This record gives sequence, C-alpha cells and structure tokens, in this order.
Amino acid sequence: MERTIRVTGKGKVSVKPDLIRLHINMEEVNKDYESTLHHSTEATELLKDLIEKLGIKRKELKTIFFNVDTEYESYQDKEKNWKRRFKGYKYVHRMKLEFGADNKMLGKILYALANCSVNPEFSIEYTVTDPKESKNELLSLAVKDSKEKAKVLTDAAEVVLGDILSIDYSWGEINLVTHPMDDRLMKCMEPSCCEESSYDIDIEPDDIDVSDIVTVVWSIG
Repeated sequence: MERTIRVTGKGKVSVKPDLIRLHINMEEVNKDYESTLHHSTEATELLKDLIEKLGIKRKELKTIFFNVDTEYESYQDKEKNWKRRFKGYKYVHRMKLEFGADNKMLGKILYALANCSVNPEFSIEYTVTDPKESKNELLSLAVKDSKEKAKVLTDAAEVVLGDILSIDYSWGEINLVTHPMDDRLMKCMEPSCCEESSYDIDIEPDDIDVSDIVTVVWSIG
C-alpha cells in the first residue's frame, strides 16, 4: 500500500478595490397589469437619462431581476375575520451600475438618485475589476503553503516527499466585496458646495481580505 501524506494549505490575499457597484431597486403597485409595465418602463428610462447626463452610457445600467406579480392585502371584515383582497400588480426591478472607484462620480450619482421622482432604493459595495486574477493568486498561495507544511512534516518524520497524487479544492464562490457605507450615512449626507449637484464623499475603502484552502495529497517514501 502506497504511503501518503495529506496536507491542507491556506492562501491569503489583500486586494485594493477599484470598482464601485451600485445596486438599485424599484418597486410599485398599480391597479392593472398594463399600467404596471408602463410605469416600470418609464422609471427605468428616467434612471438611464440620469446616468447618461452624468457621462455614463445607458447600457451600463443592467437588470439583475425583473418580475410582475399579483399583490394582495389582509383586512378584517365586520365580523372581525381576516380576509385577503386584491390590491393590484406589483413590479420589482433590481438593477446594478458599475463604474471606477471615483468618489466624485459616486457623489453625483447618489445625489441624482436621492432627488429623482421615482425615489429608488440603493446600496453600495466596492469590489475589484478582475476578481479572477486575485482568485488565481489565492490558489497558488494555498498550494505553496500546503507544500511548505508537507516538507516540514516529512523532514521531521525523516521521509521523502514524493509526487502529488491529488488536489482537493471546493471551488466555492469567493466574495471580493466590501461595504464601507451604510444607509444611515447616506441619509445624513449634505450636498457639496459646488456648481454641480452632488454629495461630498470622502471615502477610502479598506483592502478586501480573502482566504481559501486547498488540500494536497503527496506520496512519501
């Protein structure tokens, strides 16, 4: 029976975020289906107009999820029995907008969203333009760490580290995002003192720390 050693290595990297991802959510209830679709289209076009005026292409506002469904509400009748009645049709439109990590542009976009007639909900996260590069570096470091540990163990046991027999990796999703701003902070922001309508934002997001593990099996002799 071939003798083996199984060692788990861990890789860690710190990545500087260079991309802002803005999540935008709109919801509205109307009495009939046609009006719901019409209002959804109007609201989306208004948002595209806003970002286009700021120098961002309309196509950069991308849909993540869209749905129209019936909406009901609960009520009590005269006998105090709870019942449901039809309220209308509700649309839910979730979108995202990505642009370079630029506080000045972020301030302009947030001001435009906060003061537009459709009043969308929005949240902000910082991420990286090329997550694949960071993930590959992470895997490389994890394998290197596993090999270093295996070498220490085999030297201590006075055996020879042989060839790699297998590498076990979960391929789980690595989330390269950070959220330096919350809703309370955005509500307290004041417009900047300049000709352009904007919020004065001075944020330097911290590096994103991520880690992952790889398990490697070597033969030993």
